[in-house]
Amino acid sequence: MPSFRGWAATGAAVALFVLWLGFGEDLLLALSIFLLTAVAGGTAYVRLSSPRLLLKRSINPYQLHDGERAIVDLSLKSKRKVFRVRVEDRVHGLGSATFVADRVAAGDAMAGRYEVLCRPRGVYRVGPALVSVTDPLGFAEATTTSGSIDRLVVYPKVENLQGVPTGRGQDQTISTSRASLWHTGGEDFFTLREYQQGDDLRKVHWPSSARRDELMIKQLEMPWQSRAFVVLDPRVEPHRSAPSFEQAVRGAASVLRHLYRNGYTPTIWSGTGSGTIVANAETYRLAMEELATIAPRPSLDLRQLVGRLRRSGMAGGVFVMVTGKADEADLAALQLLSQDFYKTVVLSVEQGENEEMAGFARAGALVVRTTPDGVWSESWRNAMEHGWSTASAG
Repeated sequence: MPSFRGWAATGAAVALFVLWLGFGEDLLLALSIFLLTAVAGGTAYVRLSSPRLLLKRSINPYQLHDGERAIVDLSLKSKRKVFRVRVEDRVHGLGSATFVADRVAAGDAMAGRYEVLCRPRGVYRVGPALVSVTDPLGFAEATTTSGSIDRLVVYPKVENLQGVPTGRGQDQTISTSRASLWHTGGEDFFTLREYQQGDDLRKVHWPSSARRDELMIKQLEMPWQSRAFVVLDPRVEPHRSAPSFEQAVRGAASVLRHLYRNGYTPTIWSGTGSGTIVANAETYRLAMEELATIAPRPSLDLRQLVGRLRRSGMAGGVFVMVTGKADEADLAALQLLSQDFYKTVVLSVEQGENEEMAGFARAGALVVRTTPDGVWSESWRNAMEHGWSTASAG
């Protein structure tokens, strides 16, 4: 269709035609016909040019944490010479970048790069890009979409935590006495993991190894003491503001990463199903993506949900609950779920005292507190040090 310049030229052609009718000057008619022909020719030109453009996009990294930056590289190639190429690539919800080239020769590539500040957490759609080309005189413009639709996953912001809760099996003077399985699918099979040097080749799961093109080992049982269960209270009620809920999500993500890196096999639960078991890099990405998209939910019966969770037969070394200002439902959930775990930790986005916080302490939980604009790392370290001193004194 005509560009702004093309519409201006069309208007000028109509004016010249009216002047020709009034004055009878043939030059005015010739100029009018020339401008209309140029606009029509330009429109035909861009209609033939636009389908011959190919755009490719790469995002690095495409999975990252809140506050980090991603680099997006674009490459545009045309099978014929085109003029005034304009590319707008949009990260829906975060912004867009625009690139312009005066001309692109046949077979040449137009490359562009831009940086995206990834904030807040979430899953964002990238593309398709809008590509516009004009004729050499700029009288007509054609716009089309090009390139694939990609995903940019922004995990919650995480903090580096220090220290882990002292659990059964970590203290050499205490032996592990439980051998029950947790969330297993049948008999003693637990999960698949990548082959490590020294593994028994008889435990190779050949169908999965063939699909992934790498050896996968069947892990038959998860050690009881290395199991951790992280509960993120998804209700609206414990949070006085949106920043409070975001701080709770950051706390859950930080604890999940910290425990996973320190040899635990944590399960994250945020209100649906029976939780996501984080046993390898793939399940870790799935759990983090779940936290990237979680939103507070009103009118959720937490007690009923955790009752179903306990009936699924969970048990382990560490139980972690993350909430805002704790209420009776949080205390009831902790009292119910913590019975089958050796150590309990509560993360609360609230500095004030209330009866529920006192109830957590009476239940033997380590309490970690912060404010909506605070940090978890210092309170976590202090709580872990207190847990170590208590374990040593006992």
